[in-house]
Amino acid sequence: MRWLIKTLLISLFLLSAYFLLADKAVVLADRLTELQTQIDQYQKEIDRLKVQQNTLNNQIAQFDAQIKLTELKISQTEEKINLLGGRIDSLEVSLQSLTSAFSRRAVETYKMARAGDPLFFVITSDDLSEAVSRFHYLQRIQVADRDLLIRLQKAQDTYKEQKTSLEQLQEELEQQRSNLNSQKAAKNNLLQLTRNDEKKYQQLLAAVRAEYEAIQAILAGKGTETEIGHVNEGERIASIIQGGSCNSGGTHTHFIVRKPDRTTDNPFNYLQSGIDFDNCSGSSCGSSDGDPFNPSGGWTWPVNPKIKFTQGYGYTWAVQNTWVGRIYNFHNGIDINSYAGSEVKAVRSGTLYRGSYNVGCTLRYVRVDHDDSDLDTLYLHVNY
Repeated sequence: MRWLIKTLLISLFLLSAYFLLADKAVVLADRLTELQTQIDQYQKEIDRLKVQQNTLNNQIAQFDAQIKLTELKISQTEEKINLLGGRIDSLEVSLQSLTSAFSRRAVETYKMARAGDPLFFVITSDDLSEAVSRFHYLQRIQVADRDLLIRLQKAQDTYKEQKTSLEQLQEELEQQRSNLNSQKAAKNNLLQLTRNDEKKYQQLLAAVRAEYEAIQAILAGKGTETEIGHVNEGERIASIIQGGSCNSGGTHTHFIVRKPDRTTDNPFNYLQSGIDFDNCSGSSCGSSDGDPFNPSGGWTWPVNPKIKFTQGYGYTWAVQNTWVGRIYNFHNGIDINSYAGSEVKAVRSGTLYRGSYNVGCTLRYVRVDHDDSDLDTLYLHVNY
């Protein structure tokens, strides 16, 4: 009987805790619904701006809308964390109470089970009816104990799952905060470059478009090329142009791995790992939002370390966060420079070609047709 009273008290305690947390959960759920409505509205606004005329004001409006959208997503994630935190608190209370109840019952049941022989009940009871009653009572307690154990195990499993979900939400929150910093940095960078001047913005777009079209033409084999001869791996084949060159700002070489069908592959699949570098491909050098720098091959690097890495392969930070995403949505090489000089080297032995493509200015490049494979490598924005 005492056990039944304790069980009832525990149940009442858990029920009251549940209702208190449930009220808080309702408030948080309403807030999440409100935030989702605002998120949907800002996403529609961004989609609307993307199809409008590509002006500086439009680009700034996109930045502002994207920043607001990210801030709302951060608030949404924080509310999810609060809601999940409440559930975890409730589970902790339940888990502690169930563990305590089970521990007490385990001791009591053990004592009763030692006297659980039906013959013992017959001998120690006043009559057969009492013996049967005591025996059935023990059986009910044992069933209740098994049920309590199952509830305890389920509570433990749910607790672990919710803790894992909380950790994932916290990681998501950190990523969203990083994205927000990136978006603010991208907007500030645009304002600094253009000084809020529409003409300068259109000039930036025109330069990016012209460079992109020239690179696409070179990949398609439309550049003017001259065969120079055989070069060995690691041999000097060109030098990086210092400063801006033919629609490209900043000192770098655009390094491309070209396949036989004239599509590209990720250079990091071929270049050696373990190279010293600075990752400047994100909102700033060393920021956490930069493009992946993950070489995993065996090729010699085309420039000497220490390497300055300014844009990665594929769907890059610049594509996602700057005006270049209005011109192209995939970066087909990597942009790199060297702190140790301007020398450009062949990554593998092969036949060297010097080339150029005219797009209002002359984009110079070199190409190496590899001896040991059907791949070519191209090195753009160079002198030879």
